[in-house]
Amino acid sequence: MTRTVNLPGGTGLPMIGFGTWQLRPKAAYASVREALEIGYRHVDTATLYRNEADVGRAVKDSGVDREEVFVTTKLRPQDARDARRTLESSLRLLGTGYVDLWLIHWPTGRDELVPTWRALLEAQDAGLVRNAGVSNYSPALIDRLTEATGRRPAVNQIAWSPAQHDPALLDEHRRRGIAVEGYSGLKNTDLRDPVLTEIAGRYGVTPAQVVLRWHLEHDIVILPRSSRREHIAANFDLEGFALTEEDVAAVDALARNA
Repeated sequence: MTRTVNLPGGTGLPMIGFGTWQLRPKAAYASVREALEIGYRHVDTATLYRNEADVGRAVKDSGVDREEVFVTTKLRPQDARDARRTLESSLRLLGTGYVDLWLIHWPTGRDELVPTWRALLEAQDAGLVRNAGVSNYSPALIDRLTEATGRRPAVNQIAWSPAQHDPALLDEHRRRGIAVEGYSGLKNTDLRDPVLTEIAGRYGVTPAQVVLRWHLEHDIVILPRSSRREHIAANFDLEGFALTEEDVAAVDALARNA
């Protein structure tokens, strides 16, 4: 059973999610089916990805109860003025009456910043969205949303990897009670780095598994993506080993060396 992060609305966010960015329809369907069969219970898509229908069909055809799968989609800033209509389209494509998390994919223009966040909160109040959040937002922008509405995003999805590790930024989110989801953790990492290969060799795992486990040690939700079953399985198989404090510090130090 995957560890979860408790979101303010009482929902458990599984810490190992399956990302679907750049997965074309056929691959998205097949990969999500594989992921759910392997044990993933968190699937991440977006309007931008153009695969919501395939993701939704895979969840439905998997035989896993909808309530057991945490589904995220995202709103493009250019759709901000039609936020509710865009969400309704996403729900139709996904074949579900609600999503577990709806994110603003990246910051809108200054004038639409707060109105867009209000639209997400209204969708949450209407029961179409269980949790509302943002992606690629700075703590300062998050504070603007919170000060204007009295309600903070549950999640901020941002690029994160050993090279981008920023303890102060992580702390800013912790102090605000905001869960951090890291994307492109493997894409932005040199998996041949001697630090990673040495740790991997000691535990009999891959450098990719070391990087993903390192995210979990920092309580960062991960969203690895693959269309190959062996990689989908390996990215989920992270409970058989744990990194020591020294291992975590060694991976943290890759940020200073980048």
